[in-house]
Amino acid sequence: MTTVNDLLDLLVLEKISENEFNGVSKTIGSPIVFGGQVLAQALNAASRTITNQRVLHSMHAYFLEAGDLELPITYNVSLVRDGGSFSVRRVTAHQKDITIFILSASFHKQEEGYNHQIEINSNIKKPEELLSWTDLYEEFGDFLPKGLKSFLAIERPVEFKPTAFANPMDPKDLPPSHNVWFKLKGDVKELDLVTKQQILTYISDYNILTSTLNPHASKAHWGNTLTASLDHSMWFFRDFDFSDWLLYATESPSTSNARGLARGHIFTRDGKLIATVAQEGLIRPIKNGK
Repeated sequence: MTTVNDLLDLLVLEKISENEFNGVSKTIGSPIVFGGQVLAQALNAASRTITNQRVLHSMHAYFLEAGDLELPITYNVSLVRDGGSFSVRRVTAHQKDITIFILSASFHKQEEGYNHQIEINSNIKKPEELLSWTDLYEEFGDFLPKGLKSFLAIERPVEFKPTAFANPMDPKDLPPSHNVWFKLKGDVKELDLVTKQQILTYISDYNILTSTLNPHASKAHWGNTLTASLDHSMWFFRDFDFSDWLLYATESPSTSNARGLARGHIFTRDGKLIATVAQEGLIRPIKNGK
C-alpha cells in the first residue's frame, strides 16, 4: 500500500448480508494481522449499519487472538441500541470458527454544548525539521538491525516523523513518552468524516506502545520484546482533515507484569484536539529465545 486509496481498498469491507461483512489483510511488516486494520475494518462494518447520520464518538475493543494474514476476516454487527441520542453497535470478528476480536462503538447525534480541550505542546519540533521513517531507512538502513530495517522498508500509505527515537547503536533509557507527526499519502480532499475516523483509527495503533518501552530502552527493544495490542479505546471530539501533518502525542503511565499502558492525544498542527486513545499492550521480555 502506498496511498490513501490503497488503504481505503483495505478498509472498505465486502457486504455479505445486512449485518455481516468480509475483509482481507495486508501486512505492515509483522507476521500477524495489524491491530489497526482490524479496528478500522470493524468500524467500517459498524458504521454501515448506522442510518440516522449519528457520528462515532467512542469505541472500545479487545484483541482476543492473533489474526492470520492469509484468511479472510468476517465481521458480524449486532444492533445493540438506537436510542433518542445514541446508537450502539457491537462487532465480532471471526476467522473460520475462531473469534479474534470484539468491539463496541457508540454513535451520537450532532448537538451543541460546552467546549474546552488541553493544549498542544508548542515546544515540539515541527515536521519540516524531522526525518521520516522513509528518510531513516534511506540514510541509515545499512547500519540498522535487520528487523528494524525490514520494518522501515515496508511501503505505507502514511508517512511518520518521530520527534525522537531510540538509537539502536547507543541504547539509553528515555522518558515514558513519544511524539510523532503523521500524514497520509495521496489525495485526501474528498474524504467524509466517517471515512476519516476509520483511517485515524487505523493509524492510532501505530507508535503508541513505543512510550511503554522507552523507559527501558537501554535493554529492551522490539527485537527482544514480544509486544501485542491487548485492548484499544478511542474517543473522537472534533472534525478535521488530513491535508496537513497531525501530531500523535503519547505517554505511558505504567509498565508492569509484562503489560504496558499507553495513552495518546491526536492534534492538528494548529493545536485542535481531535481524538484521544488508550491502549494496554503485552510487553513481554523474550528469554532464552522464547
